[in-house]
Amino acid sequence: MSNLCIIPARGGSKRIPRKNIKPFLGKPIIAYSIEAAINSGLFDEVMVSTDDYEIAEIANKYGATVPFFRTEKTSTDFATTFDVIEEVVEKYQAINRNFDFICCLYACAPFVTSDRLSESLKILETQEYDSVFPVIPFGFPIQRALKFEGEKINFFYPEFSLSRSQDLERSYHDAGQFYWLNTDICLKHKKILTNNSGSIIISEMEGQDIDNEVDWNIAELKYELLQKNKL
Repeated sequence: MSNLCIIPARGGSKRIPRKNIKPFLGKPIIAYSIEAAINSGLFDEVMVSTDDYEIAEIANKYGATVPFFRTEKTSTDFATTFDVIEEVVEKYQAINRNFDFICCLYACAPFVTSDRLSESLKILETQEYDSVFPVIPFGFPIQRALKFEGEKINFFYPEFSLSRSQDLERSYHDAGQFYWLNTDICLKHKKILTNNSGSIIISEMEGQDIDNEVDWNIAELKYELLQKNKL
């Protein structure tokens, strides 16, 4: 079996400028993803998909390859993760390089570990899923979510307004860290999440969506706490 790690890292981040190479506790945040992938020993190649020469230089410094740059089509704000994966796979296929499994690992995912990557690949293979990715439980039941109706507030689901939290079904959200994919099936269905997808559950301490400076600061605090607890 051959495996490819794709780390998407576009240069045009808007909410946090130069987000993918911004220093995170002393080194570019993309370095954490590259190192986790390389240290896992799972991949025939760890590559970074970028349109930016500075990102490419940093990716090479930490051990990843940048065999080609993104096209204009996949460098826009509207390009999806699947668009990037598809382009990368097609470019490799054009030089007769094929991979059974792909891991799309985000550049801003410092909490990802080699162990989690290995655990997810094992589930993908043994359970014969199309894709596997980490999820995090919602901290509060989504059935009790609230919304504004004009200036008044009300439940999205009034039928659960009197339900006890512990009696409601647990819900989860995508951790936004990585996706293991069966290459052929992914390309066939042109999507990551299918009706045959699996997951691993991680805690809120093991992940953080990083969309603004507050998120960034929280992520650094979480990371430091996790490292401290390992000592």
